[in-house]
Amino acid sequence: MATNTREIRTTPERVWAVLADGWLYPLWVVGASRMREVDDSWPEVGSKLYHSVGTWPLLIDDNTEVLESDPGRFIRLRARGWPMGEADVAVTLSPTGAHTSVEIEEEAVSGPGALMPKLVETPMLRWRNSETLRRLALIAENRQVG
Repeated sequence: MATNTREIRTTPERVWAVLADGWLYPLWVVGASRMREVDDSWPEVGSKLYHSVGTWPLLIDDNTEVLESDPGRFIRLRARGWPMGEADVAVTLSPTGAHTSVEIEEEAVSGPGALMPKLVETPMLRWRNSETLRRLALIAENRQVG
């Protein structure tokens, strides 16, 4: 399992607000290119985001489903991006004073990605999720809510 952590200079509530707005998903998740639909119940357990991955014209339509959710603290997702496969992704928010420590854990669970040796998979996921956390921080720290 690949793990990344970043301190984001804002409150857990502001970070959660980004995670809870499904339409923002392709802005912070590396690889997601556009949203097609978001279930009204997002981010409740069982709800889904319908996104595309890749770059035009080679886009693949797929979805991400909430497996567990503790609003403001934790969300576990099943991210799908076939033909690469599926991954379990856990995002944990922990207050650190006026800031938030955000941890992402990701592991390929099916498809070709799950067959990749961990020695190869883990550094690739850590590199990708480092950028994912950077993007999440930029949005959470600078987004004007109102």
